[in-house]
Formats: sequence, C-alpha cells, structure tokens
Amino acid sequence: MEIQEIVSQQKAFFRTQQTKSIRFRKMYLEKLRDVILENENLLYEAIYNDFGKSKFDTFTTEISFILNDIKYYLKNLNSLSKPKKVRTNLANQFGKSRIHSEPLGNILVIGAWNYPYQLSLSPIVAALAAGNCCILKPSEIAENTMKIMAKIINENFPPEYLYAYEGGIDETTALLKLKFDKIFFTGSTKIGNIVYKAAAENLTPVVLELGGKSPAIITKDANLEVTAKRIVWGKFLNAGQTCVAPDYLLVEESIQEQFLEMLRKNIQQFKYEPQSEHYTKIINQRNFQRLIKLINQDKVYFGGNYDDKKRYIEPTILMNITWEDDVMQEEIFGPILPVISFTNFNLILNEIVALEKPLAAYLFTDNAEEKENFTHKLSFGGGCINDVIMHLGNENLPFGGVGSSGIGNYHGKYGFETFSHQKSMLERATWGEPNIKYPPYSEKKLSWIKRFL
Repeated sequence: MEIQEIVSQQKAFFRTQQTKSIRFRKMYLEKLRDVILENENLLYEAIYNDFGKSKFDTFTTEISFILNDIKYYLKNLNSLSKPKKVRTNLANQFGKSRIHSEPLGNILVIGAWNYPYQLSLSPIVAALAAGNCCILKPSEIAENTMKIMAKIINENFPPEYLYAYEGGIDETTALLKLKFDKIFFTGSTKIGNIVYKAAAENLTPVVLELGGKSPAIITKDANLEVTAKRIVWGKFLNAGQTCVAPDYLLVEESIQEQFLEMLRKNIQQFKYEPQSEHYTKIINQRNFQRLIKLINQDKVYFGGNYDDKKRYIEPTILMNITWEDDVMQEEIFGPILPVISFTNFNLILNEIVALEKPLAAYLFTDNAEEKENFTHKLSFGGGCINDVIMHLGNENLPFGGVGSSGIGNYHGKYGFETFSHQKSMLERATWGEPNIKYPPYSEKKLSWIKRFL
C-alpha cells in the first residue's frame, strides 16, 4: 500500500471522530502495552543485533520509559482531557470561559537510532493519548529495530490509525512532502534543518528534539567521589551515544588531577570491555571512523584504544583541551570525554553563554551561590545539579531543547499538550445586553470602556 494512501486513510479516519473518545484511546494504549510485553524478547534480540545493547539496558533505558508513559496516560487521561475552566474577564460577563484540548489530527513521528524504541514509541504514546492518528518512521540506521517495530505495529493496529513505515532517506523524503498536522523529529541538527524546511512548505508545526554540546561543570565544592561515579555512568551509557550525555567537562583547576584519577578508577571498576554486556558497540562504521578521528593521542589521559572490527572504542578521557580542539567543534556522541580546566566559575559560565544553547547542562557543587548562578545564567533544554541524565526519568518535567538544540517538548502532560490544540471557548448569557460596544459611538461610551481596562 502506498504511504500517500495510508496518510489519506488516516485523515479520513480522524474525521470519523472515533479517536476523540477517551475509551478508544485507552483501549489502544493498553493494546500497545500488551503488544510490547508480548514481543519483549524479539525487541531485545533486534536491538542487540543492531549494536549489542543488553537486555538490562534495553529495559531500563527504553522499554520501561514507554511502559511508564502508557501507565501515566491511562491514569491521567481523563483529567488531562477535561475542559479547563478559566476566569472570565469583566468585558465578557456574564459568561463562562473554558479551554478544550482537542487532537491535532494526523501526526508524523520520525524516530532516532540511538534509543530506537524509546525515541520512536514515547512520542507515539503521547500522540495517541492526545487522540491523534500516527505514522511512525523509525530510523533505518538501527535496521533490526526498525523492522521489529514495523512488524509488531503493522500486524496489530489498523493502518488508518497507526502505521510504521520502513525505509531510508528516499522514504523519509517522500513522507516530508505530505501534509501532516504535526511532525515530531528526533535526531541531529543537520537533519532537523531539513525537516523544518520541508514542514514549512505545508505550514506544518514541528517538534525538533536535537542535541548539542552539553557541558558538565565540576567545582571544588563538589562531592568528587559521587560526581565521578555519576559522570562515568552517564557519559558511557550506550557508549556515549546519548543526546543528553555530558559532552565535555569543565573542571576547576585545583581539583583536576584528583578528579581525573577518580574518573579513571570508576571506568576501570565498571569494566567497559568489548565483551561487556553493559557497553554497546558504535552503531556503524561511519560513526566509528568519525569518532576515532576526534581522539588526539597526544592528549589522551586514559583510554584511546579501539577495535574497528568490533566497532569498540574504549572509554577515553582527553585532557589539556581547549575550545579550539577538533573534539570541541561538534557534538561527540560517543565515548570520548574532553576535559577543560578553569579557575573562575563565573567566567566559565560566560564562555558557555557565548556558545549555542545545549540540550542539557550539569553542575556538580554544594555551593548555593554557584547553583543559583548556573540555573539563572545559562539557557539549556534541561539538566541536573549533582547528577546527569536522570531528569529524563521524571514525567513531571518537560523534555526538550532550546535554540539550536530543539523546539518544543514532551513527557507526561507536556507530551499530551504538544499533540493537542488548546481551543478557547467563551459561552455568554443572552440576557442583560449593554449597548456600550454598539454604534453610535460617543465620548461617554469610550470613557466607560476605559474604566473596564
């Protein structure tokens, strides 16, 4: 079946009003949950074949997110969908004002390869909860996960409601020529630009979940032992192929030597070896070759080894790095961690402010003034103080970028709102109609209107 025909079917199905039913939405959210659980082992097998991701990591960083999203919407869908009463101003008395959340219609979700299940299906869950019909285009770079998602979705859901479309650049290009009510894209800034331009041709609104160079700042007032452990876990999770991983460290000079040694000890204790099930491969040779070119062997503090046959890169720490180094010119998206030292906290904040706004930023300190300055001076999508990545696990926090790191957000109620239109409704009584707004006008009427302001 041609994709254009499926999109047309979805538009027609949406017009039947069936997806506006809360019962209908919950039924299919439960079905998606059951389909995921029934095919859990196939999902594990597919992602392992793509880049060696373990069952443990796949559940904790992918499937559990999706299941928790479904659980959240099943519990909260009634209250999220209920019209919200708002205050009616004096000029519109006597009346009632409400905001109605209504589905947008036909949604296109373009997923990413680094967390192929979570970054494809979590937006889908939010879009379905909001009452939309959806086309999912999984990333072809993680080919096996693309195929298994297409299989379990297309075998269990009517295409006029939810459909997964396989393919590569040509198929994505064809999709982007079609008219959708919203496009949700997760991926690189480069491809995000292409999606944004294509969407503009149809005046289609977009959510762009991109990336950027996310800093982690470590000051002398940090708990260095806990800091080192958390940074090593967050940076080398998924072999660094995480959009909100710390991209580089800014370490106060007085503690740098001590802290680098703590990083080294934690890396060795966690045993990120080629055969380790908790350490994934680089997704493909193109990304592998890009990453090893960023390793300046003259600046390696730890690591630097790799095996191209296994697509393995040892966790690598680079020291004596400057802003001009090659590794600082682009998002790394791999297990390479450059370290820049600083002596003045406020000056280093100024240097970050001058850069593109990142998707995430992290600060490790127990200094209240530093926390305050970090939070209020820097603009970034979201982040943590004294941890990394974990803000994603709170459904009460919106997830999204700012500036070149993205547009829009989701998770929890923010995902529901992203895929909904907030429709304003005013209902007025038909009695007691004053003549003040009707012609003929007069200075007296104008003076009364000014009193209402």
